[in-house]
Amino acid sequence: MALKRLGQILIDLGLIDEQQLAVMLDEQSSRGGEPIGKVGVSLGFFSDEQLGEALAEQWSTTFVTLYDRDIPLDVVRLISEPMAQLYRVIPLSLEGNRLTIASADPQKIQIADELRTFLGYDIHVVVATEPEIQKTIEKLFSSETESVESLVDDLEHDGDLAAAAAKAGRDGPTDLTSIEALAESAPVRKLLNMVLLLAIRDGASDIHFEPFEHEFRIRLKADGVLQEMVPPPKHLAFAITTRIKVMANLDIAERRMPQDGRIELNVGGHPVDLRVSVLPTLFGESVVMRVLDRGVVSLDLDKLGMDEAIKRKFREVMIRPNGIILVTGPTGSGKTTTLYSALSELNTVDDKLITTEDPIEYDIDGIVQVPIDNELGNSFAAILRAILRQDPDRILVGEIRDVETAEIAVQASLTGHMVFSTLHTNDAPSTVTRLRDMGVPPFLITATVEAILAQRLVRRICANCREEIFPGPDVLADLELTTDQLEGKKFYRGKGCDKCNRTGYKGRLGLYEFMIMNDDLRDMIMRNASTEDLREKARSQGMITLRDSGMLGIFGGLTTADEVIRETILDA
Repeated sequence: MALKRLGQILIDLGLIDEQQLAVMLDEQSSRGGEPIGKVGVSLGFFSDEQLGEALAEQWSTTFVTLYDRDIPLDVVRLISEPMAQLYRVIPLSLEGNRLTIASADPQKIQIADELRTFLGYDIHVVVATEPEIQKTIEKLFSSETESVESLVDDLEHDGDLAAAAAKAGRDGPTDLTSIEALAESAPVRKLLNMVLLLAIRDGASDIHFEPFEHEFRIRLKADGVLQEMVPPPKHLAFAITTRIKVMANLDIAERRMPQDGRIELNVGGHPVDLRVSVLPTLFGESVVMRVLDRGVVSLDLDKLGMDEAIKRKFREVMIRPNGIILVTGPTGSGKTTTLYSALSELNTVDDKLITTEDPIEYDIDGIVQVPIDNELGNSFAAILRAILRQDPDRILVGEIRDVETAEIAVQASLTGHMVFSTLHTNDAPSTVTRLRDMGVPPFLITATVEAILAQRLVRRICANCREEIFPGPDVLADLELTTDQLEGKKFYRGKGCDKCNRTGYKGRLGLYEFMIMNDDLRDMIMRNASTEDLREKARSQGMITLRDSGMLGIFGGLTTADEVIRETILDA
């Protein structure tokens, strides 16, 4: 049955008239689609409580007040603070397998679906006001660190769970029933849910679960740096890794072989992919989860932080009809994001774009994307050959790993295709040497490579706690700066605050080095010039190196000298 419109319900309840509804709709349009109920409250047409009653009627549920409600502690503990904050919900009661939650947004039906996935209960939604939801969250939950610590402390003293974990993790015949029961137990699910939600909320790129002889570590990589969480009890290592394997549809009985899988979640209304890698170690299975949160990635060249001059030149090169554009840098330096930002801009109805990656990180409408599967024989080289028979205009090859892939990419560019790909090299000039070492003849490099973009990601100084500092002599020596050269220049750091988790950093900044091929560079490549000679010639023609780009970030107050020194090499 179709839902009655909220505006009509508000009119039927006598809270607004037709003219006020028209004003609300106009205001909603000007605010970019903000929920119409919140628009009406902000205009003073009705209260939060009246809106809650209207929403309850619209969704055939109950409106509740929270300020005087006594919620049992065991029910509160079913949901962690990060989960309550993310979904804006309060757990009220548990009857059998039915968990009743209060929400100010019953129209977000995905909330019930996602909580059902995380918690394993049937979810019944009732309505409360947004201010009461916030006040109740503040009252019920302490800080997130304390909630993690309290959960870990509870697990430490759970004798039944410890006994079950010891039995399930024992060598010998595998009892799949007891293993699955352990992995599905509420404490294990809750701890893992909390770790996942914290990682996604804080923008972590990877989650590491590491078993050692006397401890079990959980570390999150955010902004390129690993940070350790409160370690759970060692005896739960097997239960947690098994729960991850269950979620990733891996073989829980296999503990001696590496396994790879993926977990698809919807968190806060947007899709999150978790790529799972399980590795047997001396003290159990080590698990690393790569977090691909499509909801927070903006595939837009203008939002990458690229210097305007480099961005203009990059755009000029990427629209050429054929050739090869290479993006280089270590793992996690943002190469794929840069290439997909370029492809998104080129994604028009009159161009055929095909990509092949391992794995596919972003799903984009209008682009044909092909996954690599080496077990089936679908290697980069094999897929690239097949792609050339699909009449593409532009091709993205996730990575050039061997001479076979390099040769096919070269042939593709020679036959009228623009090829985008990545390599792992230190900077742009050394990419030429890498291609030569792979076996690509110099004359083919000069005939096909149009440009090389090297990049790094450094941590951005937290804007909330930034302060000016004077660098020490070791820092100046590492940057090859003298005191005289500091005239009019300033250095900054983040002091550390609540907004950046006391790290002094919030977010990341790209450093870019863009080398465009020209006749001089091609002539030097044909003469097998060294990387140093190529770098010197490119710099003399205006190329900004990674270190130069980092210096601009330092003096612009965007990043620290330590970050630039860590991520860039000195120019020869």
